[in-house]
Amino acid sequence: MKKFMGEFKAFAIRGNVIDLAVGVIIGGAFGKIVASLVNDMLMPIISLLFGGAKFSELKATVGGAEILYGNFIQNIFDFLIIALVIFIMIKNINKMKKKEAEAAPAAPPAPTKEELLLTEIRDILKEK
Repeated sequence: MKKFMGEFKAFAIRGNVIDLAVGVIIGGAFGKIVASLVNDMLMPIISLLFGGAKFSELKATVGGAEILYGNFIQNIFDFLIIALVIFIMIKNINKMKKKEAEAAPAAPPAPTKEELLLTEIRDILKEK
């Protein structure tokens, strides 16, 4: 049990796990923001374009079952907006990384064998 707990502790404190946890928490909060954007701001405008129909109330009855396809439409809008925002964020992050890579000075080339040999000869001559 002690070995198991030690392995779990090593796993839990690695940077990737902590980064993932932060990402999940921020993603959950971001999902709420996007849901509010879609439900409270975009869908009323879209419903006006479709004659004032509220998408959350759209449903069909098949037999005795109600199919709430309006909620499905809203979830599609949620997904599309989240996907678009994530795409834009990743595109900008990649652009910044590319600029950083271009701006970083190149490391000087390693000395050649001749340069190393000449350096040794110089150091020997200095000692004499």
